[in-house]
Amino acid sequence: MLRRNNYERSVTDGWASFDPVDRGVIERLYKKQIREGEEGLMLAVLDNAIECFQKYVLSQREREKRLFQEAEEWILEKDSDWFFSFENICETLQLYPDYIRQGLLCWKEAKLKSHSVQAQEAGRPKRPQPRAIAKTGT
Repeated sequence: MLRRNNYERSVTDGWASFDPVDRGVIERLYKKQIREGEEGLMLAVLDNAIECFQKYVLSQREREKRLFQEAEEWILEKDSDWFFSFENICETLQLYPDYIRQGLLCWKEAKLKSHSVQAQEAGRPKRPQPRAIAKTGT
């Protein structure tokens, strides 16, 4: 059976009571607070990359194209040791990186197809619509 610390059992209204001289408890609380901050930062990095990926996928401006390419490269990179790599962030946030990659790539493909169809339709000359013949009552 797992043993709970006293401070875990005495939490009420978000406050924890514990022995203030127990350095281990303070260190665990501090590490949890740092971890939550790091996870928040990681989530912000992931959110920004996905936003750039989706927002600039069809962009024609050089700066926006570059933002899209950087986001796509970061998302597709595998086996990186970098702390803020896509895979490390997903692992920390308990997300499945391959599932997210697959979803984003499918979304990109659909967006590009949709844009291609719209561009083709815009380039076609419009067929004249048949005019309604007004009948006069004679």
